[in-house]
Amino acid sequence: MGDGFVAPKLGNMKAVLGILAGAGASYGLYKLVRGIGGNAEKKNRTKKVERSGPDNRAAGNVILEPGSLMAKVSGFNVVGVPKNPSQVTAEASKDILTKSPGCLEPRHIGMLLSLLQSSPNASERSQVLITLGNSAAFTVNQDLIREFGGLYVIAGFLTDTSADVRLQTLNALNNLSMNIRNQEQLKVYIPQVLELIEISPVNSELQLAALRLLTNMSVTDKHQHLMRNSVTLFLSLLVVSNEALQLQVLKVLVNMSSNPDMIEEIVQAQAPASLVLLFDGCTNVSVLLRLLTFVGNLMAWTPSAQVAQALRWRPDSLFCVLLDDSSQLHYRLPQLLSHPDGEVKAQVARIFA
Repeated sequence: MGDGFVAPKLGNMKAVLGILAGAGASYGLYKLVRGIGGNAEKKNRTKKVERSGPDNRAAGNVILEPGSLMAKVSGFNVVGVPKNPSQVTAEASKDILTKSPGCLEPRHIGMLLSLLQSSPNASERSQVLITLGNSAAFTVNQDLIREFGGLYVIAGFLTDTSADVRLQTLNALNNLSMNIRNQEQLKVYIPQVLELIEISPVNSELQLAALRLLTNMSVTDKHQHLMRNSVTLFLSLLVVSNEALQLQVLKVLVNMSSNPDMIEEIVQAQAPASLVLLFDGCTNVSVLLRLLTFVGNLMAWTPSAQVAQALRWRPDSLFCVLLDDSSQLHYRLPQLLSHPDGEVKAQVARIFA
């Protein structure tokens, strides 16, 4: 079966799946100022690639022992799809598929995709997305979903009117993006994911789920350029968000800054002056370590005299805020050499080396 497969329809959603829920104030984006040329001298930098693992944290979702698909994804046991799916009853649905999630057959994936497309009910769409997302923790199912055209089907719900459906869509895509072949199809949705981050409430599950997806999409250099115009958004989130969101933003920034070809774009981004205040002993250690990795990657880049001079004319650029000789960061970093955490001290020492 190829990409053109059309899944069978199923009449009763509630006969197949269990329930779950999720997420809601809004956020704005600075415009990224670009256009300064110059050649970057490429030096060795910290190559720390961040990944976002399979997300099984949908609201209310309890993952059971993986003896059956629905024990994994929805709380039901599934055992075999009848020839006429419309005849499935609530009682029969509990016996559909007693297979391991990793051995899910093509017709079962097709059934779930059909349910997703046919349901007029937002809570039911969320339930199907949870099921598909959890099944996508297994490589075999990631491949099946792609082969059935399911990546496009699922990504289509990024614009759903329900915030919870959008959240579960992001969670499903996060698991699916663990597959490199899937990333080739999912890259076209990066602009939509970035827009969701911009318009969603600060510190919301929606923002967190979107950033987890972007973390996976930025693991390699191939798709990072699609996020370059959102560096200002990421930097702005760092100074207004909670620790969980800061950590996820920094995972994306560390991945991007590990690519020498991205550095010049990153340092041109508009940055809040208060960003430098995060380099402090009171900052969460996990956040601080990634901040130090990020700035260490940036400091491994040396601009030409012409580029550096042009950047100094823009005091709100990341270059001026963190890298230029006048930056307060050069006064704050030595203070971190007395930080109680040994890894923090080691990171700072590497920057000065």
